[in-house]
Amino acid sequence: MSIDTDVGLTIRGLLESQAAQTPDAAALLAPGRDPITYAQLLAQVEAARTALLGAGVCRGDRVAVVLPNGPGMAAAFLSTADVATCAPLNPAYRESEFSFYLSDLTPKAIVVEQGLESPVLAAAKERSIPVIRLCSHREGPAGSFWLEHDSPAAMGSPNGPPQPDDIALVLHTSGTTSRPKQVPLSNSNLCRSAAHIRRALELTAADRCLNMMPLFHIHGLAAALLASLSAGASLVCTPGFYAPRFLEWLAEFEPTWYTAVPTMHQAILARVGDQPRSTSLRFIRSSSAALPPQVMAELERVFSVPVIEAYGMTEASHQMASNPLPPAARKPGSVGRAAGPEVAILLNGNLAPSGITGEIVIRGPNVMGGYVANPEANENAFHAGWFRTGDLGRLDEENYLFISGRTKEIINRGGEKISPREIDEALLEHPSVAQALAFALQDTKLGEEVAAAVVLRPDASANETELREIVSARLADFEVPRRIVLLDEIPKGPTGKPQRIGLAAKLGLDATFEQPLRQAERREPRTPSEKLVAGLWEHVLGRDNISAQENFFDLGGDS
Repeated sequence: MSIDTDVGLTIRGLLESQAAQTPDAAALLAPGRDPITYAQLLAQVEAARTALLGAGVCRGDRVAVVLPNGPGMAAAFLSTADVATCAPLNPAYRESEFSFYLSDLTPKAIVVEQGLESPVLAAAKERSIPVIRLCSHREGPAGSFWLEHDSPAAMGSPNGPPQPDDIALVLHTSGTTSRPKQVPLSNSNLCRSAAHIRRALELTAADRCLNMMPLFHIHGLAAALLASLSAGASLVCTPGFYAPRFLEWLAEFEPTWYTAVPTMHQAILARVGDQPRSTSLRFIRSSSAALPPQVMAELERVFSVPVIEAYGMTEASHQMASNPLPPAARKPGSVGRAAGPEVAILLNGNLAPSGITGEIVIRGPNVMGGYVANPEANENAFHAGWFRTGDLGRLDEENYLFISGRTKEIINRGGEKISPREIDEALLEHPSVAQALAFALQDTKLGEEVAAAVVLRPDASANETELREIVSARLADFEVPRRIVLLDEIPKGPTGKPQRIGLAAKLGLDATFEQPLRQAERREPRTPSEKLVAGLWEHVLGRDNISAQENFFDLGGDS
């Protein structure tokens, strides 16, 4: 039975309600483990609460959690958030990264897996942060553990049960273009978001989610874990995303849905092949990055279930908008209607009507109150009570939201504003292209040029000229990438989201490269107009023998 998140509900309240109503229902499952029931999960949370208080953790403290994906991480998050503020960190960080995050968070303690050899231990020791070790009950149900710590500490004070406004979770923004900011999310923020996701997906206790998203990220925590618990449903906690195990997990656990980022969906399609498959799935969810329409269509063809694209971000406790389930209309290319907070478009300081492109803004009970100790960021992030997402988009006449891209990702080529998502989708029309990511390339004449990274399908081939031609046939000339780089893999962040911002620097690219036309591709100017233009270009640019296919800007021209 689902639990409605009225004002005042906390994560503990959510668990207590489900344990009272369906104590023997499975809550968490995992490969090679027995499931843990709602009653057992609540008992686990209460035992961990006692242990954390015994380690000196108090209400309001922060506890960093560095654990691998799985049921232990899920239960540890619920347990830590019940006592203090949980601050999950990516186990793959290097020592310098752990040093930054621990210095920024100043946690009371850090929870790590027993026997873990990780650079976080050195970073914690340097800052005299106590280490609490999580020891899994290997023979017990999924997510069962006990906690150990080295030195006795003064007993922490619970100061009563958790309250709705208590901060349950703190995460950092990606910090792609600036210092990462701390995002504090309250019990109420998270429970509201869980209910929004539950309603949008029409989840019931009969549902089962296959989670492959990292549980140090809001997508996995809110969309997979908390939304499932809100519905009294069950969650399969995998060790993380591993495409070769996907079909095995589908067969073993018979989930009714899974949620992932687009690159995971693409990897799954590459693994399972193009033959339609019969599975237990009733829908597939995609969020955290734009889902190319081609990928949506292929998923639906192979799995014969609807793909529900949603729109989320950390500051909103994940979900902001979602496409509905059939028979309601889904619009490819749209992230759906508002599904939790209010959604509007801000242009020149005013809310814009439908059809007008501007910055997407939101407000609602799942939205954070403000970044931690960062008044400048908060001044820029909020406008008249609305949170500015930094994304560009428009609402159509039926209030479906279409996203153009991040304001920081828009390519400014000599004054022409270019949405890289349109270039991605044009490149994906080529049958040999598996993944594509357009990005800005610094240019001394135009400010920025268009570049793209492309991953080809196995055993497929395509050259830069072919790829440029397919974009040229669909988009304006100024949107055609000046450089296209063929890669085995596009660099991604810890959640599998491609890293568009800063990609040129990461790949060591600059705009000075000129792609020469192969002799077989060259065509001499034929018409009087072509000969006139070629002659002008040769005179202005000081070049000889200009082909009819040359690009003025590639030859060194500017506007």
